[in-house]
Amino acid sequence: MSKGEILVVGGAGYIGSHMVEHLHRSGYRVTVLDNLSTGHADAVVNAELVVGDLGDREVLGRLFRSRAFDAVMHFAALSEVGASMTQPEAYYQNNVAKTMSLLAEMRSQGVDKFVFSSTAAVYGDAQESAIGESSDTSPINPYGWTKRFVEQVLRDYAHSYAFRSMIFRYFNAAGADPGGRLGERHDPETHLIPLLLQAASGRRADFTLFGRDYLTPDGSCVRDFIHVDDLCRAHRLGLEALLRGEQGDVFNLGSGVGYSVLQVIESVRRVTGCEVSVKTADRRAGDPGYLVADVAKVERALGWRPHYSLDEMVAHAWHFETGRR
Repeated sequence: MSKGEILVVGGAGYIGSHMVEHLHRSGYRVTVLDNLSTGHADAVVNAELVVGDLGDREVLGRLFRSRAFDAVMHFAALSEVGASMTQPEAYYQNNVAKTMSLLAEMRSQGVDKFVFSSTAAVYGDAQESAIGESSDTSPINPYGWTKRFVEQVLRDYAHSYAFRSMIFRYFNAAGADPGGRLGERHDPETHLIPLLLQAASGRRADFTLFGRDYLTPDGSCVRDFIHVDDLCRAHRLGLEALLRGEQGDVFNLGSGVGYSVLQVIESVRRVTGCEVSVKTADRRAGDPGYLVADVAKVERALGWRPHYSLDEMVAHAWHFETGRR
C-alpha cells in the first residue's frame, strides 16, 4: 500500500531522478512533471513521466485534476550561477514566475504541502566559518536571488494561507547512486566533481580552476559537499514531517565540512588513480570564496545526519562516469 501520492517537478534531472527512486523505495507513488530541457526521460524509473512545463497552467490543471497529490516536491530550477549572471531574465522567469504558477495551481486544487530545493547561494559571500539558517541572506548572483524570492513567497503563503513548506538550502550536491545507474548528466557540465572525473577518464583534456586568490588556506574556493542520496533522505524526512501535520521550516543541507577545490582535485586523483591536468583561470563573477554549512538544526529537527564522505561521493560518481564510457 502506498504511503502517499507525490508530484516531483523536475524529476528527470540529477537530483530529482534520485529523489524519485528514493521515494519509490520508501513506499510512495510518484508522478514526475518535467519539460526535459535539462532532464532525461530514461532517468525516470518506477514513476510516471508527464512531459510538460511547470509554468503551463493548462498542463498543471489536467495533472492535478487527474491525481490526488498529497504533496509536491520542486527540483525544476535553472541552477548555474554563471549563466544567471548573463541570462537573468531566463532565471527569474523559470525559477520565480513559473514556480508562482505551480503554487497557484496547488492552492486552487487544495494541495498545501510543498518541499522546495533552495540553495546556499542565498547567503551570498558569507563570512562565518559555518553558516547557519539565521545567517544573513544577501545573494550576490541572480540565481541566489530567485531562490531567496521564492523562500519569501513560501513564508508569506504559510502566514496567509496555512500553506506548509520545507525549504532545503543545498550546499554542493555530489556523487551518484551507489549502483551507478543514475548520476550527473548535464550538458554542458559545469559542476566540479564530474568535470574533474571527465578529465580523469579522458573525456576532456583538462580541468579549469577558477581563482587561486581567494582568502582561503590554499587560495581556491572552499565548498561543502553532500552526497545526493543523503540529500534525498533529508527531503523524505521533511516530506514525512509535513504529512504528519508538522509545520514547515528552512534547513541547510551539507556535510558541515569544507573542502577546497584543490583538496577535491586530490581526492579525485586518490580515488581514481588517474592524473588530472589542471589549468588556472581568473575568478568567475558571482562565486563566493567560502560556503560551509552548519547542519545542527536539521540534525535536531529531523534526526538527519550525512552518511557519505567526500571520497565516497567521488567513488560513486566515478562508477557512473566509467560506466558511461
